[in-house]
Amino acid sequence: MNRAIRILIADDHRIVRMGLKTVFSLEPDLEVAGEAATAEETLAAWERLRPDVTLLDLRMPGSGLEVLRSLLAKEPQARVLVLTTSEMEEDIHRALRSGARGYALKGIAPEELAEAIRSIHQGGTWIPEEIARTMSAREECADLSPRELEVLQLLVKGLTNPDICALLGISLGTVKIHIRNILAKLQVSDRTEAASEAYRRGLVE
Repeated sequence: MNRAIRILIADDHRIVRMGLKTVFSLEPDLEVAGEAATAEETLAAWERLRPDVTLLDLRMPGSGLEVLRSLLAKEPQARVLVLTTSEMEEDIHRALRSGARGYALKGIAPEELAEAIRSIHQGGTWIPEEIARTMSAREECADLSPRELEVLQLLVKGLTNPDICALLGISLGTVKIHIRNILAKLQVSDRTEAASEAYRRGLVE
């Protein structure tokens, strides 16, 4: 008989962890090796347990995305399935670009989640159709540079061009160039639309 797939559950909600443990207890080939509620706990538990698959929530104290990046920097072959509530384009993009083997929403059916874990354990991926559509739309848009993201965050707060110029220590002409690039990359026509699109994609909170 093959060894059960050992899973680390990383989620800051105890009731979610309890529910997942119940789901996996019904699957003879799945075994919960451990659980964690914070980024720090997750990294320590992973190092101690070396699970076959890590089930990771992005929204946890300490940043689930940073956990993902740290795990894959330590072990590029680590198999991580993101299980979260976030449908934001930027969260999906960052997680998959950082090396997650799959991305699932918490509304997933238990049998689908079990299948996702098996697929990832076998070296595959798990990208549901709705996530694939979101990624396809996202890939059509150019990434903002770090400086453009800074300008966008200030723009969303309602700062004027001279305000942004003073805060970032750059010229007014440079600010205007950044804003023009931001509008083009977000495929919007003005600052109001840029702010709305930034929130929709999860570029700003």
